[in-house]
Amino acid sequence: MDDFVCKILNDWGLSEWIETFREQGVDKKYLLCLEDQDVEELISKVGPRAHFRKKLRLLKEEQNRNEDTLPLSLPVEQEQKNTTVQAEVQPSTSDGGKRKLDLEEFNRREPTPKRFRRMSASLPELRIQSEVKKVMKQVLDKLHNNENTKLNSFLRDKIKDLETDRRELVGVFGKTGAGKTSLINALIDERKLLPSGDVDACTSVMIKVEANMCNKKYEAHIEFITKEEWKDELWSVSQFQENTEDQKKEDEDDDYQDLAEKLSALYGEEWKQKSSKQLMDPKYFKKIPQFLQSTVKILSCETAKELSARLIKYTRTETNHGGEEGMKRWYWPLVKCVTVKVPHDFPQHITLVDLPGNGDRNKSRDTMWKGIVGNCSAVWIVTEINRAASEKESWEILNNVSSRIGNGGECRYIHFICTKSDDIEDSTDHSADLQAEIIRRNIKVKEAVRKEFNKLHKIKKHFSDDSFKVYTVSSKEFLKPKVLDPENTEIPELQDFLQNLNDSHSETVNYVSGAHGILSLIHGASLKKHPGKHTEVCEKLERNIALQLDRVQKAMERTFQVFEKCLCEGVERSKSLCENKLNNVLRPRGKSGSSYHSTLKSVFKNGGVHKPQKGKQINLNMKLTSFLTDSIDEEFRKTFPNERKCGSFNGVIDKFSLDTESLKEEYKDVELQLIFLKTEEEKLKKKLNKRIRYQKKIMYNSLIKTIEETMQKCYKTAAGYSGPGMLKKMKKTVSRHVHESKDTMFAKAKSVMLNHLLSLRVEILKTMNHTLNNSMDLSLRTYAPSIPDVSTELEMVKKIYSKLNNWSN
Repeated sequence: MDDFVCKILNDWGLSEWIETFREQGVDKKYLLCLEDQDVEELISKVGPRAHFRKKLRLLKEEQNRNEDTLPLSLPVEQEQKNTTVQAEVQPSTSDGGKRKLDLEEFNRREPTPKRFRRMSASLPELRIQSEVKKVMKQVLDKLHNNENTKLNSFLRDKIKDLETDRRELVGVFGKTGAGKTSLINALIDERKLLPSGDVDACTSVMIKVEANMCNKKYEAHIEFITKEEWKDELWSVSQFQENTEDQKKEDEDDDYQDLAEKLSALYGEEWKQKSSKQLMDPKYFKKIPQFLQSTVKILSCETAKELSARLIKYTRTETNHGGEEGMKRWYWPLVKCVTVKVPHDFPQHITLVDLPGNGDRNKSRDTMWKGIVGNCSAVWIVTEINRAASEKESWEILNNVSSRIGNGGECRYIHFICTKSDDIEDSTDHSADLQAEIIRRNIKVKEAVRKEFNKLHKIKKHFSDDSFKVYTVSSKEFLKPKVLDPENTEIPELQDFLQNLNDSHSETVNYVSGAHGILSLIHGASLKKHPGKHTEVCEKLERNIALQLDRVQKAMERTFQVFEKCLCEGVERSKSLCENKLNNVLRPRGKSGSSYHSTLKSVFKNGGVHKPQKGKQINLNMKLTSFLTDSIDEEFRKTFPNERKCGSFNGVIDKFSLDTESLKEEYKDVELQLIFLKTEEEKLKKKLNKRIRYQKKIMYNSLIKTIEETMQKCYKTAAGYSGPGMLKKMKKTVSRHVHESKDTMFAKAKSVMLNHLLSLRVEILKTMNHTLNNSMDLSLRTYAPSIPDVSTELEMVKKIYSKLNNWSN
């Protein structure tokens, strides 16, 4: 922490929080980047926190007023890449201090071809957005200074609502040693940011990698599990210590071994002689007070290598060596997630996430895992090239997550990434034809992997063939080329994919478009002197809204009927065949009772799911739900496609239109208001599609959630058995429960899902009706005697908006 922050906290009467800010590494640059959530984690008391937020807001406003104007640069042709194109916002002497934008250079230049934009393309757009944000802040200040009319209040809310921040998540899966971290290091052009795994020391927590938008340092934001969750895990130790020797033998399963590994990492061997209460002694957490305080620990370094060295104890599994004095503490058992921020031109809206394939036994880590997996726009399955098509573990990972990323998620791309493509048998680095030989082998591997994917009929219910692609990459050759040209490592192709994914939602274009619409409305309202002059156009708009809403409602009603029919068939199949599915888990072929009882107990102890460190996971809830999901999978994918080019409900929302373009030709006097309504329509569609993506995940996953909830009581009972006859009692309890519940359990799951669909229908129709009619009333029927002049701001933003549209097209 620097003297600036120390002085600020003293001046604001918050000196007692100086130590916390110092521990979190908050200096002047970080201070001005703090958001509400950060402040809540830094200052635990409500009063001081509110005082700090108010002071910080005033400080930021002062900084913005004193800030030099940023140049507004656009990318230029490659041969002119060192020439910047600037459009400066300057004070005007003729309009009372209003800002004008000189766009002469901006308009003269042609945009750079996309192939030259790669990882740094977002910087010019950020500058453009920054300038338009400044303009809209000035407009917002004007509206605050004007009379508080209904229209002014509406406009203020619309300006505040312009801010959007969506991240595209790319989930990276693969077993230890497959080359996940090496791949990520290559993508961000850093050899030693994330330590590469091996058999004995591997990544054991979720690691996110994204751009650092606040400063030029390498940072790691470490989020811990809660104290209560750690106490729950330690309670298991007490239970084990109290058991008899026979019970200990019974309980020495994967769950116990997993816990023992965590405890040995954190406490060494002394945990075996300590009670759970003693293991919560603060002395064990001296170097991570944030764990006890439930705050985020921030590591900040000048180099990637330095950050990597400091991160190891929080992200890697290691074995302690030596006695008490030589013992090194590893904190990964307490870590929920690590977010690594890099000061590169990494795409602003992309987050790469290194993920375990089966989730986690810890409840909060598993909940986070499910959330991230369900939000992934793309999933990368990473495996070594020499056994890419035949390795079972990679395909099992894809099978395990398919429903969570498909109908239960929003994944649009599945990439099978075969690493170490430079490794080829019986060849030397000096072979003149080695590159050609590698390329030929890579083509064969791609064909073999594609054939394997085509066999996965269940997964293909969730994804089209276009969603799947195979890459053969060499991170080593990309970072230090010896044999392969950079393009043949296929890392640049993956970088292009990330950049295209980053650009796909065009946040800058959306912001500028929204700003253009709002300024059009304000200027149009300032020109309108008398209310009630636009009855005819309002009547046409009302008829159009009613007609379009009727189409939306009918499309959703058809969807309900189709889903209801499919689910009824699924319920009947579930009732007939669920006990067969159950027996496949309770009495699997080739596994005797004595060797299988600990696995089965783990299934029941963990709510129906067994997650081994290696091998195939068992999910009894998913098996029981499978007939329901199978009955709707294909129809669900058609109705709620993850591909953005196909809209939900057969595209009926995307096709929705107020037909403002033709109305503008007929009603020139309200052209500005119609421009606003067009931007409102587009923004509403994006908002609804985002809401549908969120709700469809809840809807689909409600099937398995209902089954899980219905089964929990019998799982708990079964997991409580021990001693002689335990296996028989467990099987009998669960079998009886499924037999007695099957007539109601599956019907309930069907009803819950259909109720979610009904609620979504009501919400969509209500939102569309209210938003469009309210916007129409306020833009065309409301008299605004007190409205600011924004003609200069409108002209500036209009030019930028036009140029951005040409650029993006």
